[in-house]
Amino acid sequence: MNLELELRAIAQKYNIDHFGIADLIVAHGFIESQGGPQVIQYPKAISIGLTLFHDIIDQLPNRKTRSVSIAYKHHCYDIINNRLDLIVSEMSSYLQRLGFRVMPIPASKRIDDKKLSGVFSHKLAANLSGLGWIGKSCLLITPSDGPRVRFATILTNAPLESTGTANDNKCGECEECVTICPPKAFSGRPFNSNEEREIRYDAHKCDQYFKSMRKTNDWATCGMCVYICPYGRNSK
Repeated sequence: MNLELELRAIAQKYNIDHFGIADLIVAHGFIESQGGPQVIQYPKAISIGLTLFHDIIDQLPNRKTRSVSIAYKHHCYDIINNRLDLIVSEMSSYLQRLGFRVMPIPASKRIDDKKLSGVFSHKLAANLSGLGWIGKSCLLITPSDGPRVRFATILTNAPLESTGTANDNKCGECEECVTICPPKAFSGRPFNSNEEREIRYDAHKCDQYFKSMRKTNDWATCGMCVYICPYGRNSK
């Protein structure tokens, strides 16, 4: 059986909504600058994504209500991340048993408190595998679900063919995510792989906003850029 089909079968068993394979050669410089030599050695990435629950996302304008905020954090963050990590772990074990090298990347773990980033960009893998484009919110925008998707990644040397290339940016003149962002963390500049993230997105503004919310409650959430994107709102 074809290896890609075997991996897709595992993904289907766990109701994965988005599956892609990326060739990482074109982004080696960025990958090394973010994760260092431990991640640069893998030529391919397997990207998997789970669509968030629309009825919860649609309630985010009322996120200061405890029930709404807790539902979002629990079901659209904690549980989804756990599901992704378990699926990535099973796929990684399967590939390793076949003799391939693997590095499963956690769905959401910060390793650099200065850059506010993980060891590898899930958005990059999803983007390069043809699953979507990077929007003005710096989120991965899928054609079917907008940014209402969380991703996890497996880095590997398995001989897999890429499922696509980066989608053309389809945000156009839309700046709804820029306008609605409470801490005004987005510049509105379209994604350019040759530019630093900071030109488009001030992650520290976002981080400080969460810290300020936590001073008054223990269920701080935002997600307004996820909520407002027309590609997500029109997907239901």
